[in-house]
Amino acid sequence: MTLFDRSRRLAIGALAGLALVACSPAGSDTGATSPTSGTMSSDGFMAMGDPDAPVKIIEYASVTCGHCATFHEDAVPMLKERVEAGEVYFSFREFPTQPVPLAMAGFAMARCSGEDKYFDVIDDLMANQPGIFSAARNGQAETALKAIAARHGLDSEAFDACLADEDVRAAIIEVVREGEERGVNSTPSIYVNGRKLTRAADVTAAGLSAIIDAELGITPDAEADTPAPTPSGAAE
Repeated sequence: MTLFDRSRRLAIGALAGLALVACSPAGSDTGATSPTSGTMSSDGFMAMGDPDAPVKIIEYASVTCGHCATFHEDAVPMLKERVEAGEVYFSFREFPTQPVPLAMAGFAMARCSGEDKYFDVIDDLMANQPGIFSAARNGQAETALKAIAARHGLDSEAFDACLADEDVRAAIIEVVREGEERGVNSTPSIYVNGRKLTRAADVTAAGLSAIIDAELGITPDAEADTPAPTPSGAAE
């Protein structure tokens, strides 16, 4: 067991004593129709897109992981476009990193916001990660998280109820266990059609888009790399 695994397990275990009822966790019928709206997959993970799409991408990430925030800003807009096109089914799997209680609280409120708002909350948490960390250092983490929650329909009372909901917490911990069984030990960890990406260059919008193209049998346009001919009569 790595230091990463040990520290995460200890922190998750400590959550049992936190006041992290009954909000509406993801899984309720929201009537969302957009391909990029969140849905609960049949195996219990938050996802977007058509489960029968030819390219299936899994991301294990944490809202307290700086590299995850960078990947989210760089690559997720491209992934959403590929989801909209019916090419990609994207499964996002919660894998809290230090500070784990903060990550767990963020993931909980994303789930409690409902399936159709789940990814909006994740977007907000990733984009505002520096501000959340700054607030946490000043003892204002709860205030920062409640401000984000309010933007997505969770008032202060609903936020408190969500973080106290043992079912929500248990669902996230079950996702962590699944990741550990797969061998995940860092974030972000990206899998494309079952294959883990190991090159840093692939965990970017450009790299991942090229891999998606390859999975779809799309070859780079050779003509795009060929200089256009000089028009007749043009100056050399």
